Amino acid sequence: MHYQFEWAPVLSQLDRFAEGAAMTLALSFGSILLGTLVGTAGAIAAAFGGPWLQRAARAYVEAIRNTPFLIQLFIIFFGLPTVGLQIDAVTAAVIAMTVNLGAYSTEIIRAGLQAVHRSQLEAAAALGMTRWQLIRHVALVPAFEKVYPALTSQFTLMMLTSSVVSAISVEELTAVASQVDSQTFRTFESYILVMFVYIGLALLLRAMFALIGNLVFRRRRVVTRARKLARTAPLVPLAKAELTAAVAGSAK
Repeated sequence: MHYQFEWAPVLSQLDRFAEGAAMTLALSFGSILLGTLVGTAGAIAAAFGGPWLQRAARAYVEAIRNTPFLIQLFIIFFGLPTVGLQIDAVTAAVIAMTVNLGAYSTEIIRAGLQAVHRSQLEAAAALGMTRWQLIRHVALVPAFEKVYPALTSQFTLMMLTSSVVSAISVEELTAVASQVDSQTFRTFESYILVMFVYIGLALLLRAMFALIGNLVFRRRRVVTRARKLARTAPLVPLAKAELTAAVAGSAK
């Protein structure tokens, strides 16, 4: 069976696809910002908190990682109004994406915190740093640098996962594709176009996060590289004449 592509009906709706892409990015950036804050707090609780905080952080992570995102979305969108919290679909989507990303970010950042060498923490404590100063200046920054690639990959995955919120009628990219499909009956063309838009958005996010990482961690990487070179560089032997002059000078 030969399929005849007809792009004109779909391409005539490019303005709607652009609005859907803008909504996808808005949902993504909102949830990335809030989810990172939640993940950082959860990771600190898991790595440095007391037993109860550690158990609570672990329960939160396991509950989110072992349930589908769609179920989490429905619980927030349909469940919160039953207890008197009226929220619109966009707010429910941001909350659900934040809760989901926060759990995965908690585990990623916790791994980075645990990778910080214990001697650094002990040295900071010996200098009289408070617990919060130790976490903020000694643990968090190196931890973020170590896990930044994994964290940004999770951010990109969250942007792609935002397609699920079309189930509660949020007019993001996938919802727009569904609407255009129902109006033009060009299913294949609609979703091929959306596929390439998602690829473009993912590449854009990766490039943006790579640039941010280079700007934020550049100084630390230069200092770290200099320290490694200082530790590994061989000592340059003094020439005999220089050694004799040095000994004579010290004798005076």
